[in-house]
Amino acid sequence: MSALVRLEVEDGIGTIRLDRPPMNALNGEIQHALIAASREAAERRDVSAVIVWGGEKVFAAGVDIKELQTLSYTDMVDHCALLQDFTRALARLPKPTVAAITGYALGGGCEVALACDFRIAADDARLGQPEILLGIIPGAGGTQRLARLVGSSKAKDLVFSGRFVKAAEALEIGLVDEVVPAGEVYATARARMARYVGGPAYALRAAKEAIDRGLEVDLESGLEIERMLFSGLFATKDRATGMRSFVEQGPGRATFEGA
Repeated sequence: MSALVRLEVEDGIGTIRLDRPPMNALNGEIQHALIAASREAAERRDVSAVIVWGGEKVFAAGVDIKELQTLSYTDMVDHCALLQDFTRALARLPKPTVAAITGYALGGGCEVALACDFRIAADDARLGQPEILLGIIPGAGGTQRLARLVGSSKAKDLVFSGRFVKAAEALEIGLVDEVVPAGEVYATARARMARYVGGPAYALRAAKEAIDRGLEVDLESGLEIERMLFSGLFATKDRATGMRSFVEQGPGRATFEGA
């Protein structure tokens, strides 16, 4: 992987830790390492859910501009796939994910957060897509995931202006799901992810796929995706365990194997 990104696993929760002080600028090495960490977390059976965490001071202040500044058009043609692949790998991770945001989540950092299922922000955090101030636009999924999350009008406001959003406004517009004191961000993220540890892994995977893929198609196609995934879960042990437990003991008492 990389010294700049590591996957730490404890009690069924994987933490993808960004570690490039002072601002966790997302250079090419980090982008490659995020892909590797996402794939490892997806494959490991001892990981039920994932937190993306930049540390106590900052989540990620964006892609490394000094690195981008040196690239020509043809360089960017080659590099642009990586620019989207590192957020795509995180978005496709088939387990619940949460971004634990302290300090700044700007540009590529905000796009990493957008690729997660949930976002928990410190009360003094700042989020935004300031690429327009550089004469460019978001290139790691920001124009697409932001609009799907907060609506086109709010997304255009943020992308057109490049302004930073305070945590309270981010919560109000739906950019983040929860705001807590800065010192409680990681613990709150762990508490949110802990509810999925020991859960029916394939059902959680199917639920995430149904929602994410369904948002990309028309309603009838989405319903077909749901139907196929729903039917497929009848081949799992967890489905049999869950239904048997419900009949014999009532809801919420099943012990799942993740199989």
